[in-house]
Amino acid sequence: MALAEWLLAAGGVLVTLLAWSWFVFGRTAGAASAGHLQERRITVRGGYDPAEIHVAEGLPVRLVFHREETAPCSERVVFPDLGISATLPAYRDIAVELPASRAGTHPFTCEMEMLHGRLIVDPTDRGSVGTADDAPAVAA
Repeated sequence: MALAEWLLAAGGVLVTLLAWSWFVFGRTAGAASAGHLQERRITVRGGYDPAEIHVAEGLPVRLVFHREETAPCSERVVFPDLGISATLPAYRDIAVELPASRAGTHPFTCEMEMLHGRLIVDPTDRGSVGTADDAPAVAA
């Protein structure tokens, strides 16, 4: 093969790899923003911090719990009115996905109901009520 043919073949392979990586990584990275996912982080250490989380109505939510203790009480988080619960291993981030819901308050507790928190879904016309840390993270 001549040098020109090698360069043409190498260029074709390079273009193919770039297109493939854009398709795979671009679609994966945009998956959360395509659904307008709201994400909040919660530390678990003798309670939930913050214990009150504000999100906008009508958008799915991802709560990322980081349990900084080994107390048996905090091993599980339960959202009774949503029918969702998750095991929280110590010293790890665990994401809990919640569906979009209407405005209102959804309590969450540990399995023994000793730790308490509230997910407050604010109406979209009113926006978020709370600190800057609690403001909805809505992707464009």
